[in-house]
Parts: sequence; structure tokens; C-alpha cells
Amino acid sequence: MSTTAPGLGLDVVNIVNKLQDVFTAVGSSASQIDLPQICVLGSQSSGKSSVLENIVGRDFLPRGTGIVTRRPLVLQLINRPVPATAPAGAVKIDKGNDPNANEHEWGEFLHLPGQKIYDFDAIRKEIVRDTEAKTGKNAGISPVPINLRIFSPNVVTLTMVDLPGLTKVPVGDQPRDIERQIRDMLMKYISKPGCIILAVTAANVDLANSDGLKMAREVDADGSRTIGVLTKVDLMDTGTDVVDILAGRVIPLRLGYVPVVNRGQRDIETNKTISAALDHERQFFENHSSYRSKAVYCGTPFLARKLNMILMHHIRATLPDIKTRIQQQLQKYQAELVSLGGPHGDSSSSVVLCTITEFCQEFRHVIDGSMNDLSLNELSGGARISFVFHELFNNGVKSLDPFDQVKDGDIRTILYNSSGHTPALFVGTTAFEVIVKQQIRRLEEPGLKCCQLVYDELIRILGQLLNKVVTIIQAIPALRERLNAVVINFFKTAMIPTNALVSDLVGMQAAYINTTHPDFLNGQRAMTIVTERINASKPPPAAPDPKSGKLAPGQINNNKDLDVEAKKEEPGFFGSFFPSKAKKKVGPVMEAPPAVIKPQLALSERETMETEVIKLLIHSYFNIVKREMIDMVPKAISLMLVQHAKDNLQKELLQELYKPEILDELLKESEFVVSRRKEVTSMLTALVKAEEIVSSV
Repeated sequence: MSTTAPGLGLDVVNIVNKLQDVFTAVGSSASQIDLPQICVLGSQSSGKSSVLENIVGRDFLPRGTGIVTRRPLVLQLINRPVPATAPAGAVKIDKGNDPNANEHEWGEFLHLPGQKIYDFDAIRKEIVRDTEAKTGKNAGISPVPINLRIFSPNVVTLTMVDLPGLTKVPVGDQPRDIERQIRDMLMKYISKPGCIILAVTAANVDLANSDGLKMAREVDADGSRTIGVLTKVDLMDTGTDVVDILAGRVIPLRLGYVPVVNRGQRDIETNKTISAALDHERQFFENHSSYRSKAVYCGTPFLARKLNMILMHHIRATLPDIKTRIQQQLQKYQAELVSLGGPHGDSSSSVVLCTITEFCQEFRHVIDGSMNDLSLNELSGGARISFVFHELFNNGVKSLDPFDQVKDGDIRTILYNSSGHTPALFVGTTAFEVIVKQQIRRLEEPGLKCCQLVYDELIRILGQLLNKVVTIIQAIPALRERLNAVVINFFKTAMIPTNALVSDLVGMQAAYINTTHPDFLNGQRAMTIVTERINASKPPPAAPDPKSGKLAPGQINNNKDLDVEAKKEEPGFFGSFFPSKAKKKVGPVMEAPPAVIKPQLALSERETMETEVIKLLIHSYFNIVKREMIDMVPKAISLMLVQHAKDNLQKELLQELYKPEILDELLKESEFVVSRRKEVTSMLTALVKAEEIVSSV
């Protein structure tokens, strides 16, 4: 079996092996760097284990019925030529149960560092022992891999991952969804672009029913990184062969197919050696009528060399990308280590000062919009506060209608009530002031709501700064929580005078009605406008009778004889409070007024005019007040809350946080941070080592 491979091929494969060891040592999930590797995929009865043992040339894998491979086995084969001369004082080895053990061929497990195992039967037992330690003894599975490295002069340098065989029926203590669990585990490996899929299929089974090929096609539709291995070629019916499959006429794969002949169960039971099995395989292909012309492209030795070349070229193609990803990961973990307080943490009081300074600077920058990382997709920081002022509050105040709660009948009643015991001759100003003050007080609610919305935005900014900007305190939860509590309390305290000032602004407007305001519509102008409106709505006067020349009844004829109807009786001052049919002649004895006196009729002409005048005046003045409140409330909130926070927050934080008696408590790190720092430090060490390894190429 030829084991010679180009020097550079050995180098690049060994480099990936070293990277595999480096990253496995810190945990397979710690890095997002996918290394090139060959994953062996197939059903339980496809002969995966036999293929791997033939490639290694040794019996070392567990055998039995059901699921034997229950954890991924990362198998690194390293070609180690026998020295030309044996070194002085040959190594004495423990052969164990393996009579063929020698000092030039051994295995090493990553979980047993520094321990060389020359007995391959002991290697099998260790695989079983470590598998049962993670999965139990009753056919459970685990995605945690076993890493085995085999040094031998009889292997081609390769890295392969033996995956659990596909199964459909749960056995033992396996869960009912064992098929899905195994499938998910296999997909996690073979879906990576850096994975070469070695799909093992029994040749005496219809290729279209191959579970391994079906799954491979799901992640590699064009077959660009899948190589097929056809086992049990010697068990096919007489007169049948796999020539059409090898020629790519059935299910084509870009990397092609390799037929192999493995030991059968009887061969294993009779302890037939692998070397004898390889000789039998070679003779089978050389003597078979369908394969003799292509015998050099068949069998396990050719498969091993082909896999070596495929892996070598694949590594060469992906190595630049691996270098880039290692550098990206280095930058990522270095930044995270800084956020965790450095490799040893930082318990000095300067951390508190730096945190306060950085937080307050970033707070001012966010409010003023002078951040370096301004959002492109949404409003943030101070812009959201501006949105509250100029959109939400502005539109909320403008939408207030002074007459949505006060109807014309209510205004009429207020007019009568404001006259007191003497009926008014003209439209009274008291009714105007009563109604307009009621409406002005309605502005307090949107003003206080505006305060609350700005407060909410400040709390939002606080949360964003704690989560994204102020990286120092991510490692110190006590300091983070205390800073958060102090800032929130500061905002709450500032809200008290802010709300009071907004309420006072409304109270000021209601306390003094400035009817001399230049924009206010005065009473005379309002009366004129209402009169014009009423006259415009009246029908035009009737024309004189063309025959007699008489005017219509009720029209004045320049003191000449009038032909008018008798004057109707006009209602009294409180006429609309009594229906005409309810009127009775008042006798010498008057009855007491009703307990409740309410209007009973529609507005009279006079009441309509007075009501419209009042409404016009209220509308004019209320618009003036709304404009002033739209202008003044944001100024009040900015002064008492936003600007106050910008100017005084740092002082408050120094007073509350920078106290000698609480510094030790504030700077205490959480167990998660300590643990995470160890993980990040280990990952950085591995990445630095990995960078050195790939830089040697």
C-alpha cells in the first residue's frame, strides 16, 4: 500500500491537524472557524467501520449490532516513516493483547494527553469506555467528539470524522426521536462548506435508496464536495457490477466513486488480518472482468491516496479564508476581553471614575446627536426627544377642540349664570373667562404626558448606553446596577420640578386672561363677524307688491302708513327655560321655582348671537394659548430635565458611586464574568497559536 504523498500535501494536512487539536482543546463550540475535514457518512450496515479500518490497516473500532458509533470520532492519521536506522536503546512498548504492536505505530487520545497506546485493542476499549462515560451503556448518543490520532508508517496523512450511522428505529434507552437527533448531528457536520463528505453505500443495494447519498445531496446538491465509496462489491449478484455508477451514469459526483472490498463478518470472526484482506481486495479487482482494466482506481489503497489529495487541495483552497477568520476571531475575542476588564480584571477605583466619565460623555453625545455611529434606519437619542416635542406634543395640543366638551346649550346656561341677579344688556365677559379657563386647564394633561414621554426616552438612552456603549461595566454587574439605579433616581427627582413647572405654565395662562393680546379677536370685531354671518344666512327681504306698492308686513316705509301684522308677544328674558304650552296665567299667589331649572327650548335669536360671539372669542384666545404652550412646554422640559441631566448627572454619579466605603462592593465581579474571562483567555491563546501555525505556510 503506497503511503507516499507530496511534502506540501503532508504539511498542509498536518497544519489542519494541529489547528484541530488547538481548537478542540478549548472546546469545539468556542470557535466559529470551520476546518477542512472528511466526514464519513452512511447507514449502520453500509460498512463505514470496515472502510476506516482498512485505511488505517488496524482493527481499532468497536463492533457489534445496532448503533456502535455513538459519538463522532475525529480520526487524524499521520504518516510517520520508519527511521532508516533504529535509535540506540529501542523503546520498550506494552503490546497488551496486540502481538503486532511496535514502537513505530501507536494512537493518542486528546483526552489522555501524553499517553501513547501501542495496543490497538486497548484503543478500541478506550473508545468504548469514553463513549459510555458520555452516553451511558444502553445505546445513547452524544455530539461531543472523541479525538484520536494514529501515528503509523502504513497510513496516508488524513483527517476524517467517523459519524454515527443513520438509523430509524430506537433501541435501548434511545429517545423516540433518535432518527431526528442523529440526523441533526450529521447535518451540523456535513453542512459546513469546509467538509468533504465521504458517502459510504453498499453496492448490493439500489443507489437511489442510499441514506448517505440522500443526505449529502441536501447540502451538496451539485456533488462538488461528495465522494462516494461503494462497499460489498464482492457480494453483488453474478453478472452485475458498478461500472455505470463509476462512470457517473446513475448519480454523478464530481469527486467520483471508489469501489472497495471489506472483510465480512466471517473474516472478522476468524481473525483474518487486514493485510490479508487488502491482498484479497487487490486480487478481486485485478481478476474481475468488469474491473481489471481499472483495477488501479479501485480498492482501499487508492481510496486513501485519493482522499489525501482531495483533502490537500481542499485545504490549500481554504487556507487563506482560514487565516482571515482566525484574525477576525482574534479581534473579536480581544475586544471581548477588554470589555471583561482585561486578562486579570481590574479592581481599582479608577474603573469607577472611567465608567462615570465615559457614560456621561456618551450621554451628552447621544442627546446632542454627536455620536460616531449614528443610526441610518431609525431615529435615536436626542432626535427621539425632538420627535416627542414637535410631533407628538405639538399635534396633541393642536387637536384639542375647545367645544368638544362644551355645547351651545352649556354656553347659554353659563351666560345666564354669569349674569347673576341682574340680566345682562350685552355679552358678558365673565362667561367667556369661565369657559376659556376650563379649556386652558385641559392643556395640563398633554403637558405632563410630554414630560413622561421625555423621561421614558431618557430611560431608553440609559439602557442603550449600559448595553452597548459603556463596555467597562459589562464585567462588573454591581457597578452596572448601582449606576443604573442612581441615574433613574436622578431622572425621577428631576421630574418633580419639571412637572411642577409645566403645571405652573398652565396655571399662569388660566390665572390671567390677556384680552389685549395683539392676536386676540376683540368683542366688537367678534360681534360684527357674527352679525354678518347671521344676516347672510337669512332669506332676502320680500319685494313690494307691484300693484299696490305696499311693503311686506314688518318692513318700515319711511314713517308712512304701515300695513303690518300685529306684533307678536316676545318671550321674556328666561323664555327658553319654559315651554310655551306650560305657561299659565300668574295669579295673585306665585308658586315657588322648580328645584332644577334647565333650558327647555332651542336657542332664541339673541341667545344664538351671544353664543356664537362667545365661541368666536374662546376659539381665538384658546389658539393663542395653544401656540404659547407648544412653545413653552418643550423649553420647560429641556431646562428642568434634559439640560439639567447633561449639566449635573456626572456630579450626581460621583457623589453616589465614588465612595471609599462602597468601592469594594461595586467592583466585585460576577462568577459568570470570571468564568467567561477564562474561556476568552483560553480562546485567545488558541487563536494566537493557530495564527502562528497558519503563518508558517
